[in-house]
Amino acid sequence: MQDRREAVTPFLTFSREEWCKLRASTPLTLSEGDWEQLQGLNERLALDEVADIYLPLSRLLNLYVGAVQQLHRARGTFLGDGANKVPFVLGIAGSVAVGKSTTARVLQSLLGHWADHPRVALVTTDGFLLPNAQLERRGTLNRKGFPESYDLRAFVRFVSDVKSGRPELRAPVYSHLTYDIVPGEWQIVDRPDILIVEGLNILQGPNTRAAQRVLVSDFLDFSIYVDADETTIRRWYVDRFLTLRDTAFQDSRSYFHRYAALSDQDAAAVAEGIWRDVNSLNLRENILPTRDRAQLVLRKGENHRVQQLRLRRI
Repeated sequence: MQDRREAVTPFLTFSREEWCKLRASTPLTLSEGDWEQLQGLNERLALDEVADIYLPLSRLLNLYVGAVQQLHRARGTFLGDGANKVPFVLGIAGSVAVGKSTTARVLQSLLGHWADHPRVALVTTDGFLLPNAQLERRGTLNRKGFPESYDLRAFVRFVSDVKSGRPELRAPVYSHLTYDIVPGEWQIVDRPDILIVEGLNILQGPNTRAAQRVLVSDFLDFSIYVDADETTIRRWYVDRFLTLRDTAFQDSRSYFHRYAALSDQDAAAVAEGIWRDVNSLNLRENILPTRDRAQLVLRKGENHRVQQLRLRRI
């Protein structure tokens, strides 16, 4: 007899319509100027996307922040070490070109309007990539974005120091123009209420070769995975590459300036090749396997609009 029981899953699944009802009375705090600054490259953010998806999400995160702060106070009371506020760390993961950066910027803006945590900092993992010269010496420049291309020890130390409440921490700065770390330039992170960490591989778990290694995911209070079909993400990546060819690549200082004069057909072919040989491989081997480790999965459709959300059960 066929077993007709529903599949066991650790997630609650919401349609877009079901999720938007959870906004309750959360006000839309973005001004028109804020909204314009949050637009992504080839990803035009509609105000109803903010209202239907991100406002309920900011409400959920606000509740999580309050609960985590209360938990830290309880632990501080038990240990007798005071009730210092510990930054809430939110991780945002997903593929290249899926829209992680836009999600991070929107949440940074919305969360900063809640009264209990107005100081929201945003750090991307790009700053913890190894310098190009070091990757070239190792013969791994063509694997940039793969786990081995990051200074994971420095990244873990940084997030650990954030969670320890250390002041004036320095995060390296990455230039998408030169495609490299900017020597001597730092982003200062000084005990924010919330730190958003955005990057490809932040949800990676322990593997058999390094089962005892401390990971960035060990320090996350909440995590989001931005998801879409690979064929859709590939199209977004190619479209973004064509846009960059006409904009950033035109700058002679750009690492990709050599592509600035390519025709649409040739530029699309180059982008397809990069996707096939680098981004798709990284997505399948390292990024997509971490999806179910997230507390929330945002599933996008063709037009970058979130169609489904999966929230991990507690």
